[in-house]
Amino acid sequence: MATTFLDEWRPRILSILRIVAGVLFFEHGAQKILGFPAGGHSPEMFSLIWVAGILELIGGALLILGLFTRPVAFLLSGEMAFAYWMVHAPKSTFPAVNGGDAAILFCFVFLYFVFAGPGPWSVDACVREKS
Repeated sequence: MATTFLDEWRPRILSILRIVAGVLFFEHGAQKILGFPAGGHSPEMFSLIWVAGILELIGGALLILGLFTRPVAFLLSGEMAFAYWMVHAPKSTFPAVNGGDAAILFCFVFLYFVFAGPGPWSVDACVREKS
């Protein structure tokens, strides 16, 4: 009985995970590009940090909506892998020390979305139902 309940909620929890990850990622982009919440960098246009911020802002928004989820998640997973190896790994071998644990987690959560899809609470699912 408990397994049936858990199985029934699995797709919805996938949608919730996608939305929460999207909100957190959007916040990282907003901080870099818009300076909100406080602590934004205001990076030079077309610098690597600016490109990362744009990807996080737009990609986070698309994930929240569940629009183009699989290709966006693939792109963002790659961004996080790149960020980890370029920024964090050179500081230390250990993610807890080099500050890269969030990048690793985002990388693999986004990679999961590539294979699992957006879940039922998404624009992608609505489009799929209409076609």
